[in-house]
Amino acid sequence: MLKYHYRKKNPIMDRVQKILSQAGLGSRRACEAYIEQGRVRVNGVTITLGAQADAAKDIIEVDGERLNFKTLRKVYFAFYKPANVLSSNTPNHEDERPIVRDMLPVEGHLFTIGRLDADSEGLMVLTNDGETTNQLAHPRYEHTKTYLVTVYGKPDKDVLHRWQDGIWLEEGRSAPCYVVAMETTPEVTILQVVMTEGKKRQIRRVATALGHPVKKLVRTHIGQLDLGKLKRGEWAELNALQIQAMKTPAPELEYIKKRRKILRETEGPRKAFGDKSVSRPRGTTSRPKSEGYVSRERRDSDGDSRPPRRPSGEGGSRPPRRFSGDGDSRPPRR
Repeated sequence: MLKYHYRKKNPIMDRVQKILSQAGLGSRRACEAYIEQGRVRVNGVTITLGAQADAAKDIIEVDGERLNFKTLRKVYFAFYKPANVLSSNTPNHEDERPIVRDMLPVEGHLFTIGRLDADSEGLMVLTNDGETTNQLAHPRYEHTKTYLVTVYGKPDKDVLHRWQDGIWLEEGRSAPCYVVAMETTPEVTILQVVMTEGKKRQIRRVATALGHPVKKLVRTHIGQLDLGKLKRGEWAELNALQIQAMKTPAPELEYIKKRRKILRETEGPRKAFGDKSVSRPRGTTSRPKSEGYVSRERRDSDGDSRPPRRPSGEGGSRPPRRFSGDGDSRPPRR
């Protein structure tokens, strides 16, 4: 039997745009633009998008200037984002509200760990370490973020269980999380919410769908790193112990994993969020239908959405397959 030999991926090599991004030259998309513009050379050769290199051995140049990766110091800054501040590195010409990047007078490109919507406040981390940013931001790494959420009304146990198990949103089912009531008054309830994912305005959307809209939302922790003594609008550089705390998930992660396991056993792997084969309830779609979309029922009834099938052969039968030019439809037996 023939054996196929596949070339193993070199773990030392990385895509050049990723290397440039880790060097603090900008986001990966911005670094891809540098490559497409012909501004990047590796060992004296102008590269194209998709090229790989070894940052420790290869000579990488941008606009004729060689990058020195040994001198790059990774920095991490904790920032208490106030409300009405955009979690963005670039200003929006249509929005005059301030952006987070303008509040940190630090040179170089900084990635954002833990974006917050404009109405929310709390802990964010900005760093030039692209790899750590990806590990702490992508849901597949199951890193935790903790929030204090003030909602209107008094959610009962059933509502909290539904929140923890995840509900269906437009883009899919929210992942299991940890939710517990911390304080209750006649008007509002303060909840502690620990999550491993963060869809756009997810907490606010889930709370509204469950009948308890959010009054105030504050992120208190990324991993086990807390706000400390920071006040709104203040920032501070993290030390080694704080960086390690940021990379360490909250203890509630074990509870979240148990809930996910129970959901898979009770609802099946296709309905439990977290599997690649996530199913959706009937009547819902994963994306909006494009303009001009015609359903199958309408196609069958109207008959005007696609042309009729072309007749295949005399009498409506399909022509025989030809394997050779002699007119025989099947190859001869050996």
